[in-house]
Amino acid sequence: MRIVSGMRPTGKLHLGHYLGVLKNWVNLQENNECHFFVADWHALSTSYEDKLNLRLLGKELVKDWIAAGIDPEKSALFVQSAIKEHAELYVLLNMITPLGWLERNPTYKDQLAQMQHKDIHTAGFLTYPVLQAADIILYQADVVPIGEDQKPHLEITREIVRRFHHLFNCEVFKEPKEMLTQTSRLLGLDGRKMSKSYNNAIFLSDTPEEVWQKLRGAKTDTQRVRRNDPGNPDVCLVYDYHKALTDSDTVEQIANECRAGTIGCFDCKKICANSIEKLLEPMRERRAKLDDDTIDGIIEKGNKIAKEEAAKTMEKANKAVFEISCEI
Repeated sequence: MRIVSGMRPTGKLHLGHYLGVLKNWVNLQENNECHFFVADWHALSTSYEDKLNLRLLGKELVKDWIAAGIDPEKSALFVQSAIKEHAELYVLLNMITPLGWLERNPTYKDQLAQMQHKDIHTAGFLTYPVLQAADIILYQADVVPIGEDQKPHLEITREIVRRFHHLFNCEVFKEPKEMLTQTSRLLGLDGRKMSKSYNNAIFLSDTPEEVWQKLRGAKTDTQRVRRNDPGNPDVCLVYDYHKALTDSDTVEQIANECRAGTIGCFDCKKICANSIEKLLEPMRERRAKLDDDTIDGIIEKGNKIAKEEAAKTMEKANKAVFEISCEI
């Protein structure tokens, strides 16, 4: 199967990104044809005022992907803005997408409410799902790995494909299916969503010392005052990290000892730090071997693969729109 997915280059990747997206990508690349792209145009939809160096952030993003286990020999890694066909197809799809479809999109309404600190009342943000549709169908994706909350976006993609085929009486694009992924949602160290802006994230590039300093301040069972007080691991943030990163036998032992009051929060955090280190140390080693020239070469290779695929699709799409013909 061909799989297409992207990520916006808005900053360092953290444990939440790895458990929620990258871990799944690493598994998918083993038995599928994967296209993973740096969604730099998408980054502008919400961060156009932030003056981000998107070229540099894009390279750092690819470094983090490879460090996390994405293999550029198995997957095409490319930059969205380097493939102008994304914009070309985006324009065509915008011409036929009803405004009501976009305004009724529940994700659009939710993000407007959640991001009141930013001015995102823009055409780019409203038509974000149209660009996303172009990203997917440009490469004739069979499936797209998504979380439950992203289903409305993918349904808009399918509706746009059906409308295009109906209007131009021509089958050009595959209608992508969703691959619902079970993702581990990891909260930040203060109990809020893990985010760089909240200063509550453990980054994939953090040193062991940085991980420990952050973990020391993580929230635990607030009702537990003394070390030998019985605790409740189910309300402890660090226990959530253990469930995501520590082996199951140790997790069970920690839960039992916490409830019995025979393990303190400090010792529990030390074990958690070791679990995080087992995950991050190989990433640091892989990342240290990646210089700018290597990353440039990987992206150039991925861009070439993506460009060839995108050009084939756009030739068909343009013929359908401008010549009213399915012959290709």
